[in-house]
This record gives sequence, C-alpha cells and structure tokens, in this order.
Amino acid sequence: MPYLSQRDEGRVLLTVHVQPRASRNSLLGIHDQALKLAITAPPVDSKANKAVIVFLSSCFKIPKKQIVLHSGQQSRRKKLMIEGESMQDLRERIEQALNAQ
Repeated sequence: MPYLSQRDEGRVLLTVHVQPRASRNSLLGIHDQALKLAITAPPVDSKANKAVIVFLSSCFKIPKKQIVLHSGQQSRRKKLMIEGESMQDLRERIEQALNAQ
C-alpha cells in the first residue's frame, strides 16, 4: 500500500505514522509505506491528531480545513483525506518538505 492514493478528483488519501511526544515537529521520511511524522503533542484528548493537521498544513502550505482525519483516531497509523489537491502536487510538496529538513 503506497502512502498516497487518489480517491476522487481533487481528493488524496495520505497514510502517516505518528511519533507523539517528540522533541520537535518534523517529517522523518517514508516508513513502512507511510509518511513518518514526529509531533511534540501528547496522544491525549486528540491533541496529537490536531497537531498533525496543523503541522501538515504548514509543511504543505494548504489550509487546515482541506485536511481531515479519515481513520486512526487512536492509532499511530492514520489516514488523512486531503481535498483540493492532486496526488502529483501533494507528492511534490512532500518531497520538497523532506528535502528542506
């Protein structure tokens, strides 16, 4: 299963693996067919889920409202639906963000 998959026109499903309580927010690369993220927020009361959306929004320069948690609310492995983006555009943004770190 790839970490990106096109759902409908303008909707992409992104699979992430989240490492909560990290020392800083960062993209760590591709791990087990998921984009691995380090997030400073703890996995309590959806704080880490919210932090993932805010962090990805700033990394990919897209509005937070375009990123919706699709599954994995209480898991490290999450699927996020990203609306208004093509799979190719999102893949390029991920590569740029990974290279910038």
